[in-house]
Amino acid sequence: MNIENSRRYYGETLTGSADLKTNACTTADMPSKRVRAALANVHPDVKARYYGCGLVAPEAIEGARILDLGSGSGQDAYLLAQFVGENGEVVGVDATPAQLEVANAHLDWHRERFGYATSNVSFIEGDIEQLEALGLSDGSFDIIVSNCVINLVADKAAVFRAAHSLLKPGGELYFSDIYADRRVPEHLLADPVLHGECLSGALYWGDFLAAAKQAGFIDPRLCTDRPLTIGDDAIAAMLDGISFFSATYRLFKLDGLDPECEDYGQAVVYRGTIADHPRIFPLDRHHQIERGRMFPICGNSWKMLAETRFVGHFDFIGDFSTHFGVFAGCGGGLPFDAASSGDGAAPAPCC
Repeated sequence: MNIENSRRYYGETLTGSADLKTNACTTADMPSKRVRAALANVHPDVKARYYGCGLVAPEAIEGARILDLGSGSGQDAYLLAQFVGENGEVVGVDATPAQLEVANAHLDWHRERFGYATSNVSFIEGDIEQLEALGLSDGSFDIIVSNCVINLVADKAAVFRAAHSLLKPGGELYFSDIYADRRVPEHLLADPVLHGECLSGALYWGDFLAAAKQAGFIDPRLCTDRPLTIGDDAIAAMLDGISFFSATYRLFKLDGLDPECEDYGQAVVYRGTIADHPRIFPLDRHHQIERGRMFPICGNSWKMLAETRFVGHFDFIGDFSTHFGVFAGCGGGLPFDAASSGDGAAPAPCC
């Protein structure tokens, strides 16, 4: 599927989110009160052409420089611009001129709405498979976000490699996308509707983990996931037997991470100082860290807190001087909840 087909689908075929045939490119998560207030400051024209599948609002980003891969009409960029503040910056990259036209048309409107002297948002036309061609400097971003876009590109591994290069040490790729429990058959990859609906290009979760690790993101962490339903009978028939999920992952650029979760007898205590999370900080789906309570963690999780922007929000107990083996409770297998479960059961405990 070439980039021109994506441009046609998102620039011409779709005139708004109501034209979507499935719920893959939609967001079901309930935003926090703070996120809802920030979304109220986003122009209606921008929100009308939003096709994200998750909430890409990483925590503790004041003053950060953020790159938004596949920024579309700019909703996520304008949302994050409020959280990084006037001293932060958000750079959006998108390949669809029609979407960029909407995003750029409202730069001044948002600057005035936010009360900023100068805009802290900019947009670049470009292909996220070829980020190296955009003149962005390696190690120049604190955080990279993406919302239901990596599935649209053929060379997903190139996106992960470029993201790793563009991040500062301790930086994070925080992104939502569509995943499948098996590889989508090759003959469906070129279907323009399946592709535009974010299904035929869905990342098989095993291939995603391999590509992320090969790019240098050694320990990808699943934050949220939900099974998708396909309301269109014709599309459902074409994809029969494949389960799809919308999921949000966080990938840290950190040296010295272990391939497995290793136990060094460490623990952290959360101070309760991160906005939107005064009582429990969700590092990922398996790490719901309660304020004031000693929380045992593996060495990788320790680094994700101690060597990133989160360091000031935790007290740290222990070090790496003694190794106690693999952290109990961690294991492989399909990371998502089965589509048929629906019982709200908590995931098995992990490090």
